[in-house]
Amino acid sequence: MARAVGGTSSAIGGMNGAAVLMSKIPAELKYTRSHEWIRALPDGQVEIGISDHAQETLGDLVFVELPEPGRRLTAGEVCAVVESVKAASDILAPIAGTVVAVTELINRDPYGDGWMMRLKPAAAQPDAALMTAREYEVIAK
Repeated sequence: MARAVGGTSSAIGGMNGAAVLMSKIPAELKYTRSHEWIRALPDGQVEIGISDHAQETLGDLVFVELPEPGRRLTAGEVCAVVESVKAASDILAPIAGTVVAVTELINRDPYGDGWMMRLKPAAAQPDAALMTAREYEVIAK
């Protein structure tokens, strides 16, 4: 599902070590080293998005390709692509599951309406590869 995207802010990848001021890292989320976040929802599904740090680093998004609902993902699989005015970057699935919804609001609030996809997680999965907000803050500096 490919879309042109307008607005301000963007996505992930191409992290070149440039210092970026962190505006927020919500404590209730889990994070990956590749700058995706994951939020558990009350119905058992999860929302996945990209961090504020990733959005600030890349700049304006111009194109996004999201997975189709119904697609089964494995943890670590490339599941989406974002292109900004600075770079094109792969988005990795932080856990295994089936895509149940995607959104076009990626350029908005990165931890609110700006989630990228919702997944129905596969059977119980260890979250050893996921980091707490405190751990993520260390790598996102």
